[in-house]
Amino acid sequence: MSITTPKQTSHLKREILVRLIRAYLGNNFEEDVRLIPYQMRPKGSDIHFRCCIHKERAILRDRVISGLGFDIEDAQDSQLLSDLAKTAAERTQVEEHPLTILQTACNECVPARIHVTDLCQGCVARPCVSICRFGAIKVENGKAHIDHDKCKNCGMCVQVCPFQAITKIIVPCENACPVNAIAKDEDGITRIDFDKCISCGKCVSACPFGAVHKKSHIIDIIKNIKNGKKVIAMLAPSIMGQLPCTPQQLRKAILNLGFADVVEVAFGADVTTKNEAAEFVERMESGQEFMTTSCCAAYNELVEKHIPEIKPYRSETKTPAYYTAEVVKKENPDALTVFFSPCVAKRREAMQNPNIDFVLNYEELGAWFVALNIQVGECEESKYTKESSAQGRNYGVTGGVSSAVNALLADDKKAKAHIINGLDKNQIRDLKKFAKNGKCEFGNLIEVMACPGGCLGGSSTINYFKPAQKQIGEYISTSPDINDIAGKSNRR
Repeated sequence: MSITTPKQTSHLKREILVRLIRAYLGNNFEEDVRLIPYQMRPKGSDIHFRCCIHKERAILRDRVISGLGFDIEDAQDSQLLSDLAKTAAERTQVEEHPLTILQTACNECVPARIHVTDLCQGCVARPCVSICRFGAIKVENGKAHIDHDKCKNCGMCVQVCPFQAITKIIVPCENACPVNAIAKDEDGITRIDFDKCISCGKCVSACPFGAVHKKSHIIDIIKNIKNGKKVIAMLAPSIMGQLPCTPQQLRKAILNLGFADVVEVAFGADVTTKNEAAEFVERMESGQEFMTTSCCAAYNELVEKHIPEIKPYRSETKTPAYYTAEVVKKENPDALTVFFSPCVAKRREAMQNPNIDFVLNYEELGAWFVALNIQVGECEESKYTKESSAQGRNYGVTGGVSSAVNALLADDKKAKAHIINGLDKNQIRDLKKFAKNGKCEFGNLIEVMACPGGCLGGSSTINYFKPAQKQIGEYISTSPDINDIAGKSNRR
């Protein structure tokens, strides 16, 4: 399982990030940034995917703008990349929304609709006509025709056609979005409605043109390290399956980038587990039928924006990132914190937390290592100073949160877990039903993960699911049990 973008677009994004990092660490940042599109597609280059080298360079320019951390939509065509680079180097605050759309790369997909192909035989049975409740289909000249003013795109005709002659044309990003937050406006320009968006990142993964971009904080992070600030890295549990090295080698490699300290967010996950286990017992004893977990940032945005009726059933326990950042800031009040994230949603959560200053995703981290020629698998090992449990380190895999909670519960109080392994329209419909009925027939602890596979399926991961899961499993096998850390007194 891999939820990453297609390889070619991933390679383009990484190459741009590598060039940006090297430019910032070089002697002529602004001019080096201006030249990136021309160096990647020099005159006479035969590597292009569009009509001409000029459009190819325009698209690369927009990708650079995103890498600098700006909205592509807001950048003027006349603005030089060198001017934007100067602004990025001087700014003191990053932009609010994590996503931006590269319109020059967007292929202007045709609107989603039901379409009758040439396979239609105009059969006598005409099940497509009889099934349509809206009177949108009729047969003319021996072939079915659809009145798109009447058609509701329900897809019933697609299902009943015996020749599979009717197809549903989709727009990949729109089709992937579980809350209809991305669509074309009246001018045919793709827009994200941030009042609806839950930052799940599914549109990023779905777009085959790599047109949905994540705005980067990498220049801001490197700038503060370069200026001598104490910057502390906080690693989400899923990162331990991303790179070909041991967790201890990863820590040393990140220290080699200039970070003052590296902390596992699994440490905060153990705090989340203890609090959520206690909360679950309290809610069940009070007569509540079920409780949902609260670790997935995309799910939390879904609740706030689309399912407020399920709020009474959502755990009030904070996320592992929240507890980790709280402890790190308390111990290092003058330090800047950087959360290493597998997805867009955690970036959104982090930007709402005053204890988290910046976010770096796994794609950006990989590019940073490449830019500095750091071979992570050849680094020495460095021991983490805060102890984390096997259960906390398993939070990045679907089922990890509920199994961690159960590890702290006595046998007669254990939860019956219901796992939502990836949010889609059907899962959202089920969550609304649970909230309306006040119960879930499948279990009393609902673990919600927006991405299939959990955080290992996040839109910013760089390893395939199965090898990443295996690598994390090896780390977990050498980790202490949460009960050995928490003590038997924490059992409920």
